[in-house]
Amino acid sequence: HVGLRAVDEIRRVSARSDVTIRVRPWPLELVNDHPLDPEATLIHVNELRDQVSPTMFRGFRLDRFPPSTLEALALAEQAYGRDVRLGEQLSFALRDALFEEGRDISDPEVLTDLAERFDIAPATDSDRGAVRASWHEGVACGVRGSPHFFCEGLDSFCPALQISTSEHGKSIRRDVTGLTAFLTTCFASASR
Repeated sequence: HVGLRAVDEIRRVSARSDVTIRVRPWPLELVNDHPLDPEATLIHVNELRDQVSPTMFRGFRLDRFPPSTLEALALAEQAYGRDVRLGEQLSFALRDALFEEGRDISDPEVLTDLAERFDIAPATDSDRGAVRASWHEGVACGVRGSPHFFCEGLDSFCPALQISTSEHGKSIRRDVTGLTAFLTTCFASASR
């Protein structure tokens, strides 16, 4: 969420609205072989809010943490299948729903609301298959985790944050320089 918003901000400041973001599914319940632990996620959310962005994650609610993201990711895949900008908008809306609005993105009512807002149908078996196929493509490409950015033959794992761990705990800070350098190269290689 932080990385995607940082990319979007740099894209806006750079006046590169011609560059779209293709958010590939990385279903952590499949990656980790079990659903995410809501309590562990809350710890990460608090670390990011406290150390990186106090204005983000304000609506995150532990009691509305989704047991699965697969249906939400399938909905995003359907949107991308229709139009890359639509898929990008829905991908951002899903993250906003979870982290900023405190909505359970596995709840059928929430997914129906998002589908209606973006004028798409509910996810299909084909969309669910696209989630798994994209995940397998990510594994084959060497994705190390989320976020892992790829652009024109370049890749960078989590370029928006510097994360270190010591006996005093975890330290997280924004890395505007690293992300900007990566995106500058991406923008230069992307046609206008």
